Amino acid sequence: MSQGALPGFRDFYPEQLATRNYLMSVWRDIARRYGFVEYDGPPLEPLDLYTKKSGDEIEDRQVALRPEMTPTLARMVAAKANAMRKPIRWFSVPQLFRYERQQKGRLREHFQLNVDIVGEASVAADAELLAVAIDVMRALGLKPADVRARVSDRRLLTALLSHIGVKKAELPAVFAAIDKAGREPREATMEKVEKAVASAEARRGVERLLMNSKDLAAIEKEFSGDPEIAEQIAGMREYLGFLAALGVGDWVDFDLSIVRGLAYYTGKVFELFDAKGEFRAICGGGRYDDLLSTIGGVDLPALGFGMGAVVLTELLRARDLLPEAELGTEYWVAADDESLLPDVMTVAGRLRAKSRSVEYALKSQSLARQLKTASTAGVKNVVLLRRDDYANGNVTLKTLADGSERSVPLDAFLDSL
Repeated sequence: MSQGALPGFRDFYPEQLATRNYLMSVWRDIARRYGFVEYDGPPLEPLDLYTKKSGDEIEDRQVALRPEMTPTLARMVAAKANAMRKPIRWFSVPQLFRYERQQKGRLREHFQLNVDIVGEASVAADAELLAVAIDVMRALGLKPADVRARVSDRRLLTALLSHIGVKKAELPAVFAAIDKAGREPREATMEKVEKAVASAEARRGVERLLMNSKDLAAIEKEFSGDPEIAEQIAGMREYLGFLAALGVGDWVDFDLSIVRGLAYYTGKVFELFDAKGEFRAICGGGRYDDLLSTIGGVDLPALGFGMGAVVLTELLRARDLLPEAELGTEYWVAADDESLLPDVMTVAGRLRAKSRSVEYALKSQSLARQLKTASTAGVKNVVLLRRDDYANGNVTLKTLADGSERSVPLDAFLDSL
């Protein structure tokens, strides 16, 4: 009895694999344009590589198929940090695994683009990183009306929450509540805040912040007297200015509710969403300056993002931006005499030496059957060996779409490729 793939896992038939390969080719092209080089690591890692970073979020496993790539990056960089030119600009396209409930846009395995910069603390690096993610959107045919990059800074949010009276011990729970503010009713968020924050005045302050979470000018006006907040706002404005200079400013929105769920983020964070709000986040990342010292014992600033293929593919399909899969072979070599099979093989070999994809019938078939098979396979061009003409060094080039034919010298044809 035929068995399907395990729940949350996928088979990639040629059409689906062509889509995946297209997406990965764009990922690799954009990452390389920005000077990033590709790396990879093992799919199986020690469990404590993840629990050390994520706490109790990942548990009950002794070893883990990698659920994310950043810990592997940190381990690899730490092993050779002193010998590497800084900043390190690496990217990877790993397959990742998570044992969780399957839902729309989230499977138990997926492929992801990871882009990271290690060894640079400047705001320019933060802008450079986000520009890579946005340029991927642009290369895929999406526009600012399709995708928005929402940016924030955990240091700014921490300073604001501290100013309005949220205690240090209360911050993690408030961060978690704000992180989900865009995906649930305001009342649900405030219920969580009320449970987490003892001071009624501080709770009102959090509600006020959420009301103005997308208005940097309003936040600046209200809290301009606090030097730490003023410094963080200046850093945010510099960041937005750099993004404008890189030509991606019209994709970007300030949004204080962008927190990123994992606690290791230390500074500027961002997420990319489809503008219509139909899908999960397309991409997310930010600065994680303490992670390398936590995992690898090397104190280097770092930042990065992950962009999953599942949601992005769904979005591109919904916007009719996925190219039609090119699965057909370029040339089919056929003959009108079955005794010419060795010659068919020779011509096929010479075409393949020219980097062309080629098929031919592997068993004796009539010419009509060969041409029908070629058409069914999606081949557009046939190189036809007719016994008398081929004896004189010529082949017939046949276009299946319109049936047109022309006889040409074989050597001249091959030389033209």
